[in-house]
Amino acid sequence: MKFYNRTSELAELQRIKKLSFNDRSRLTVVTGRRRIGKTSLIMKTVEKTPTVYLFVGRKNEAALCGDFITVILKALDTFVPSEIRTFRSLFQFLMELATHKSFNLIIDEFQEFYNINESVYSDMQNIWDQYKDKSHMNLIVSGSVYSLMQKIFQHSKEPLFGRADNIIKLSAFDLFTLKEIVHDYYPQYINDDLLALYAFTGGVPKYVELFCDNNVLNVNGMIEFVVRDNSPFTDEGKNLLIEEFGKNYATYFSILSAISGGVNTQSEIEAALGDKSIGGQIKRLIED
Repeated sequence: MKFYNRTSELAELQRIKKLSFNDRSRLTVVTGRRRIGKTSLIMKTVEKTPTVYLFVGRKNEAALCGDFITVILKALDTFVPSEIRTFRSLFQFLMELATHKSFNLIIDEFQEFYNINESVYSDMQNIWDQYKDKSHMNLIVSGSVYSLMQKIFQHSKEPLFGRADNIIKLSAFDLFTLKEIVHDYYPQYINDDLLALYAFTGGVPKYVELFCDNNVLNVNGMIEFVVRDNSPFTDEGKNLLIEEFGKNYATYFSILSAISGGVNTQSEIEAALGDKSIGGQIKRLIED
């Protein structure tokens, strides 16, 4: 599917990139739920400029740094010491490089450092504070676990609090954008088809893309695609909740299950869960 919408976000990211290259380094946070199009937007922004893209997978830190070194070698055509085994050392190397070379550094799934080495955040804070005013790096970090990204950058006790120059939260496509997409891919659509697309996807770009790429943009086709065996939608809700709520996801599942069964007050839900206090979980479900 071609790139749609995001005009204001694209313009803002390009403005920041220009400032980063011509003035001093900038740190931008791009956040939003899974499948919302964060990576696509970022990569569109940095087209035709030197870019290092690092995806933080759940690996040992040394193994991860080994992968990152290979990426940096290809992206910037520069020597990287092979003995680097910590992200602290790698990030310091990149910040030093940015004192005489302008480039984009994208760190995707940034919240995963919590599972690898939480001290990375304080290490980055120290190095960023030391180099940001004398370097020219356009640093963009993104993450799909919104609650963790919010904690990393907006909780006052976290080391990277106050370090982000810009925080951009992506939302789903609005109805006007969905109408443009349907018109491009299925010109003979009727209003029921447009309504069904919005109902099934909520405007989430990845879900819209699935329908477009599989050429199912009429009501019956969408229904069959969603409910068929091995549908990509089958486990999506469960996986989203597990990722967002971590090891405590079972409690949230129990709350949602109780609500779906008609139990809809906090006291009733707590009783259904064996008199377990759930005030904090309810608050998070509402606000996050």
